[in-house]
Amino acid sequence: MTAGRRDNGSGEVMTLNLTIEVGRLRGSRLVDDYVANAPGPAPFFPGSPWDPEAYRRKAAEVDARFDTARRRAMAAAVHPTSAAAAEQLERVVERNGLFVTTGQQAGLFGGPLYTVYKALTAVALARVLERELGRPVAPLFWIASEDHDWAEVNHVRVLDPANTLHTITVEGPESGVPASMQRRLLGPGVEAAVERLAQLLPQTEFSDGVLERVRTAYTPDRTVAAAFRELITWLFQPFDLLVVEAGHPTIKDLGRDILARELTHWREHETLVRAQTERLIAAGYHAQVAVLPESANLFLELETGRERLVREGDGWALKHSGRRFTDEELRALLDAEPGRFSPNVLLRPVVESAVFPTIAYVAGPGELSYYAQIGCLFRAHGIEMPIVYPRASITLVEAKVRKVLDRFGLGLEDFRRPPHELAAELLREELPDAVVVALRRLRTDLGEGYGTLLEAARVIDPTLKGPIQSARNSAFVQLEEIEKKIVQHLKRRNAIGVEQLEKAAVNLFPLGQPQERVLNVVPYLARYGAALLEAIADAIRIELDAPAPAWNGLSCG
Repeated sequence: MTAGRRDNGSGEVMTLNLTIEVGRLRGSRLVDDYVANAPGPAPFFPGSPWDPEAYRRKAAEVDARFDTARRRAMAAAVHPTSAAAAEQLERVVERNGLFVTTGQQAGLFGGPLYTVYKALTAVALARVLERELGRPVAPLFWIASEDHDWAEVNHVRVLDPANTLHTITVEGPESGVPASMQRRLLGPGVEAAVERLAQLLPQTEFSDGVLERVRTAYTPDRTVAAAFRELITWLFQPFDLLVVEAGHPTIKDLGRDILARELTHWREHETLVRAQTERLIAAGYHAQVAVLPESANLFLELETGRERLVREGDGWALKHSGRRFTDEELRALLDAEPGRFSPNVLLRPVVESAVFPTIAYVAGPGELSYYAQIGCLFRAHGIEMPIVYPRASITLVEAKVRKVLDRFGLGLEDFRRPPHELAAELLREELPDAVVVALRRLRTDLGEGYGTLLEAARVIDPTLKGPIQSARNSAFVQLEEIEKKIVQHLKRRNAIGVEQLEKAAVNLFPLGQPQERVLNVVPYLARYGAALLEAIADAIRIELDAPAPAWNGLSCG
């Protein structure tokens, strides 16, 4: 792959050995409607993500809450990936700047490809908004270091040079309630995972350098979150990204009022979120996150692990460990050790917007869906929800895969079907004309013949209809089986082509899912080097335009 690139005018950026195809983010009906700027989602969001005025309204709301002193206070939590990023952070502080934020769990070796796409979309959106608003706007990546689901982040999937899919897992003890990723050490199992990755990487001029970065970041004595942060810092240094870990003491200090208010008004907030969720369902959409009864949107992490706070009687309980607290005990603990407390998925965006001057959040399908549930929770805390911008959806089509697509005249959408179905359909198209004609004639003759027989037999006894129809159906089934056998023989004759289709499918839709949700970025970096990220960044287009008429702002009933 060369560093030179060209836009072919069709939404694709071409390179010597790679095509970067940028498509529309897809998901549930809500996501599809939102991305299409349809009116249905409008009451659940503060404005259209393509409306410049929506960002101006949000900027004014941020300015009413943030002065220079508050911006300087939050800056202590932010980690710049480069000297230029540090300068941009200073401009945000001194010149009433804003953040475009995004975030992700601390996935092994950087997690799925969409982690990269979220960060680069935030970079691109920040640049556009800085020009549009005439003030500093910086991209900020939030590492969800307080998440505790080890099973979600302890593995990664990669393709080897032979196009075989592998799952690499960090083996480690699992007992009791798991600790957050900011406290959990990777342990000795990570060394075997790194070695397994090394065995599966292509050998290129870039692979040794990429692998060395992974080895440096992922060591047994590092926490899961710290290793992820080091890799993210290296990946996005050329893009001057800012990074923050959710458990940073400054965030705990500046977000303490939100958590305290949640403890006091938990029932009221539960009612608000439940009502908004019901309105969402009534509009024909789904609830991404279940609203649990008698629960706060808070977790407490003690020596036994991180647990959800559940109301029991006139106090609180931790379900797994059985610990109980009064309201007074929890408030005292929050004052003394705020780092023990963390928001759940619904409250986390509120804390982020309370601590940082956030104008927009770059979201994937799941995040976009649960943001639709929490606009009224934002308002309950005196904050307006940021504008939610859909991340770029990208598929990397390597030259070897592109050749297969071109050979069979296929597009990416064709591979959303199971590969065996796709292969069977293509092979049917290659059936000799004589076979196709014979099969068509047989179907016609069977249909007409049994129809004539049915009419003639009806005069003798109407009850003959059932057996005749059963015989007709059996004949059609047998004919279909014959066609399948013919296709199977054709498949054996075209084994190489079928194998190529299967390899293309595992590249584009591994495990039947979009590539960006399954595959890891490290093998691609080993193959193409840092120029790959530059090419992806170049492919992402941010276009702001006039809003759809129905986007009048969030409604809370």
